[in-house]
Amino acid sequence: MAEPLYDAIVIGAGPAGSIAAAILQNKGRHVLVLERETFPRFSIGESLLPQCMEYIEAAGMMDAVEAAGFQRKNGAVFQRRGNYSGFDFGEQFSSGWTETFEVPRANFDKLLADEAERFGVDIRYQHEIIAVDLQRQNPIVSCLCPDGTSQTFDCKFILDASGFGRVLARLLQLESPSDFPVRSSLFAHIRDNIETPNFDRNKILVTIHPQHPDVWYWLIPFSNGQSSIGVVAKSSYLNNYIEGVDAALKLIVAEDPELSQLLANAVWDKPARQITGYSANVKQLCTNQYALLGNAGEFLDPVFSSGVTIAMRSASLAADLLDRQLAGASVNWQQDYAEALKKGVDTFRSFVSAWYDGRFQDIIFHENQVADIRKMICSILAGYAWDQSNPYTAKTERRLNTLWRYCKAAQND
Repeated sequence: MAEPLYDAIVIGAGPAGSIAAAILQNKGRHVLVLERETFPRFSIGESLLPQCMEYIEAAGMMDAVEAAGFQRKNGAVFQRRGNYSGFDFGEQFSSGWTETFEVPRANFDKLLADEAERFGVDIRYQHEIIAVDLQRQNPIVSCLCPDGTSQTFDCKFILDASGFGRVLARLLQLESPSDFPVRSSLFAHIRDNIETPNFDRNKILVTIHPQHPDVWYWLIPFSNGQSSIGVVAKSSYLNNYIEGVDAALKLIVAEDPELSQLLANAVWDKPARQITGYSANVKQLCTNQYALLGNAGEFLDPVFSSGVTIAMRSASLAADLLDRQLAGASVNWQQDYAEALKKGVDTFRSFVSAWYDGRFQDIIFHENQVADIRKMICSILAGYAWDQSNPYTAKTERRLNTLWRYCKAAQND
């Protein structure tokens, strides 16, 4: 039987793909998701931000996520040479969700995909996209099926949620160099066996290397007694460790006394992994035939856990715009999608840059912080980078510089 003309083909069944597909399906659209892998499958990026909850709710998936028993997250703690600076999302400037979850992505992604299927979305696993034809009004997507045969599908629009696979960016030659240095990460899941009574499992712990301020660690607790532990650094730094990925990760963790003591009883029972070349960019995010979602378009850096937030934001925004276009409305994709999404991405970008050059670290460890400014920064850390009422989402770079100079002057006094 011939395949129908789909309203949308979504490439990838990760969080962005599942949320976009679910939103469209719940609006009465006919959606096909093509996913290269089988689920569950391992993925990094386990720390959500409260802003994510808005998009999970919009997709109708909140009840399932709440019932899954994931570790709750209500803030973030930063540690540098034994000094701690914590942010509680309940004290943020923006209105909205003040809690979220720390999630093993294999379980979380499968849950979202299963929910999308429950709503009626057609998800086909082990389907690898090999070509896309945009020469006609309705795009054609060609893929390799599990049995080795090829198949084509017609649709009115393509949403690329392929993440680091970056399918359309590769096939349409849209890739563009990022202005961030190439960084790598080593990471693993461990049984943490943390017994320290003052350790808060409801918060992600971000640790700055005691000698190298541009090298940092994450520790993300899960509800099952496990944690995700990782380190991010330039490749040139990690290349100094030739003992293999597992040994290198343990050695680098041991270099921070606080983190080493916290994980003194940890059991490293799963193999470590490595990812190189985080940051990515594209020449064009969208046309009236396709839109790139999340990491398929741009990825900044994992330091503020912005990746899944940007992915979900782009999925929700693109799905709503596509529904309008399918209903016959005129949509300016550049203005209403690319530029609208870019506002929050640029805010995150300024914070990431300030993190690595040390300005943001000086700000968050400043002894006499202004309460109102802390709340504004806390909102960015909670993912509300598109809240235009927050002064730190507008003229972000200038405001961060002003705040940093104030902190440095106060420190010198």
